[in-house]
Amino acid sequence: MSTALVTDLTIFVLALLVGIEVIGKVPATLHTPLMSAANSIHGIVLAGALLIGITAHTVVGYVLAFVAAFFAAANVVGGYVVTGRMLKMFRRKAVPPPAGAASANGQGGPVPARREGGAAS
Repeated sequence: MSTALVTDLTIFVLALLVGIEVIGKVPATLHTPLMSAANSIHGIVLAGALLIGITAHTVVGYVLAFVAAFFAAANVVGGYVVTGRMLKMFRRKAVPPPAGAASANGQGGPVPARREGGAAS
C-alpha cells in the first residue's frame, strides 16, 4: 500500500469516529432538524463527486464518481424534503368561516331562523 492510501484511509476512519461521537451526543428530539440541515449542506459532497468525475481516467473512477454524485444528490434532495415536511407541521391550518357568517355578509348561504313573538327587534 502506498503512503497516500494509508493517509487517506486514516483520515477517513478518524472522520467516521468523530462523526459517530458527535451524532451520539444529539438528543432524539433534535436529531431530525439537525440532520435535515446537515443533509442540505451535502452540496459540497456533490461538488467533490463532480470533481472526481472530471479527474477520473478509468472506468472504476467514472463508476465511483457516478455513485458518489448519485448518493450526494439524493442526500441533498432528502434534506430539503425532510425540512419542508417539518416546516409544514408548524403552518396554521385554514379556519373555515362560521356557518352564519356567509349570509350576514350577503353572499348567500343558510338564512337564520326568525323568532316568533310579539317584540320587534
